[in-house]
Amino acid sequence: MVSGTVFDIKKFSIHDGPGIRTTVFLKGCPLDCWWCHNPESQRVEPELMVRPQRCISCGACLVACTHGAISTRGDAIITDQDHCEVCGACVETCYAEAREIVGRTMTVDDVMAVIARDIPFYDESGGGATFSGGEPLLQPAFLLALLQACRAQEIHTALDTCGFASWTTLERIRPHVDLFLYDLKLMDEDRHRQFTGVSNAPILHNLIKLSENDHEIIIRFPLVPGFNDDHDNIRQLAAFVARLPRPVQVDVLPYHHIAAEKYQRMNRDYALANTRPPDEEAVNEIRRMLEARDLTVKIGG
Repeated sequence: MVSGTVFDIKKFSIHDGPGIRTTVFLKGCPLDCWWCHNPESQRVEPELMVRPQRCISCGACLVACTHGAISTRGDAIITDQDHCEVCGACVETCYAEAREIVGRTMTVDDVMAVIARDIPFYDESGGGATFSGGEPLLQPAFLLALLQACRAQEIHTALDTCGFASWTTLERIRPHVDLFLYDLKLMDEDRHRQFTGVSNAPILHNLIKLSENDHEIIIRFPLVPGFNDDHDNIRQLAAFVARLPRPVQVDVLPYHHIAAEKYQRMNRDYALANTRPPDEEAVNEIRRMLEARDLTVKIGG
């Protein structure tokens, strides 16, 4: 039985495709976006997440940890992620549930047991299952098996992807996907490398190929002030999308602060700590720029 690493499953999701959906989040991503709102999704392997505000300083985790990863500093309990072996001993003994392991191995049957429970809701609402991340294409065998299992039960499938993969991988996956939720972030390759860590060349190539093969696609544009909200980027993005063989909708996703606390839980620095969400006027201006190319635009996912 094929298995993979999952870090979350959200039921009754209404922002990851049409209707009521179950969204399965696969762990691991080849990109390192400065504004990533799921830092727990970036690495494939399981990780420890700590919620300091829940900690009651009972010291049980200090006793449980045999790897020297937990210590005290004044009244605070400190976890050194570099020494953590993610064994789960501190999680099991934490009375306040301030600690958890993010990421677990699941088989296709494990995941499908969760998805299949809500088939009546999918049928009634036109919903289905969405596979997100991280980047689901980083676990292609697991993703393919999940998509095939959904197809066998006539469950609508959506793939939320950054598109950074070989076309060979996408060629195997695409026949089993009903809807692609496809991220476009920056059109300039140098800036894309700077803020995501990778080239956008395969991303743009794969998007064109999917459109040429007549797939249903919704473009998702994360609007991040100071990074990709300049008019040059918006105009280039609009021109590129307008030239795609099959018309697509563009969902503009304004940046928000929700991720900041997650970075604290993962003991990581957050590069956008001082970035503020775009105001309504700025969002509407970008909507008008996109609509000027006869694109269908929606604010929010």
